[in-house]
Amino acid sequence: MKNTFIIAGLISFAISTLLGPAIIPLLKRIKAGQTEREDGPQSHLKKTGTPTMGAFIFLIAFLAVSLYFAGIYPEIMEVILLTAGFAIVGFCDDYIKVVLKRSEGLTPLQKMGLQILVAGAYAVWCYFKHGKSFEVLIPFVGNGRMVSLGIIGIPILMFIIIGTVNGSNFTDGVDGLEASVTAAICAFLFIVALSKSEGVSVVSVIMFAALLGFLLYNVNKARVFMGDTGSLALGGFVAASAHLLKLELYLPIICLVYFVEVLSVIIQVLYFKATHGKRFFRMAPIHHHFELGGWSETKVVGVFTIVTVVLTAICLLFI
Repeated sequence: MKNTFIIAGLISFAISTLLGPAIIPLLKRIKAGQTEREDGPQSHLKKTGTPTMGAFIFLIAFLAVSLYFAGIYPEIMEVILLTAGFAIVGFCDDYIKVVLKRSEGLTPLQKMGLQILVAGAYAVWCYFKHGKSFEVLIPFVGNGRMVSLGIIGIPILMFIIIGTVNGSNFTDGVDGLEASVTAAICAFLFIVALSKSEGVSVVSVIMFAALLGFLLYNVNKARVFMGDTGSLALGGFVAASAHLLKLELYLPIICLVYFVEVLSVIIQVLYFKATHGKRFFRMAPIHHHFELGGWSETKVVGVFTIVTVVLTAICLLFI
C-alpha cells in the first residue's frame, strides 16, 4: 500500500508539473487573462492579464490518475464526480468572463442554481447508495461516536457542500493561497483515511501532489491563476472526501480559513447595508483586509496555511 501512495503521488506531481509549460501558453493565446479590481490592493493591479483557468494543470493530473485507481477503489468515483461537477460550474463562469469577455460571468442566481443542482444530485445519490442513514462523526467526543441524520442529511449535506465550495472560491485571491491551504487539508484527509478508506487516502495523495505541481506556477509571483474552475472543484473535492470519511461536522474546523473567508464577505455586505456605506473590514474577503493592513501576499499564505495545519492537527487528536 505504501508503494501505491508513492507511485500515485509521483505520477500526479509529474503530470501537473509537465502540464504547466503546455497550458500556460495556450491560455495566453486565447487571451484568458485575469482582470483585477481597481478598488482592491494596488499591488494586484499588475496581475491584470495573468492567465486564469490554470486549474486544468492540476485537474487533468488529478482526474487522469484518480480514474486509473478508481478501478481498484470504487469509492474514488464519488470524489471524482463531485470534483468534476463543480469544476464544470466554475469553468462555465470562467469561460464567460475571460473568453467571451462578459465581466460578470454567470449571474449569482445562475451560479447558485448550478451549485444547488450539483450538490443536490450528489446528496440524493449518496442517500440511497449508503443505506439512507447519513451517519456523521460527532466532533471531539472520541471513541468514533456517530449520529445518524437520516433523510434530513440530504439538505444538511447540500448546505455543507455549498458552504465548503463557496468558502474555497473566496479563498482564491492571493498567489498560492487556495492551493496551499487545500494541500494542507489533503494531508489531513490522507492521515485520517489511512484507517478508514484506502480509496480516499489514495485520492488525497493524488490531489496533494497535483497541487504541489500547480504551486510551481502559482506561488508569488504567479504565472497562472486557477480561476473558479479550480477553486470550486477543490471545494467539491474536500466536501466529497470528508463525506466518505463521515467528517462533515469537522469541516468548519479543518476548513476554517474557507469559512472565515466567506463569512467575512457576508459580514461586509450586511454591515455596508446596515450602516449605509461603512465597511467592517478594509476589504473582503478577509485576506485582502490583511493585505491592506500591510501584510505581504507570502505572509498571508504562510499564516493561513499554518492556521489550517494547526487546526487539522488538533482534530487528529480526537478522531
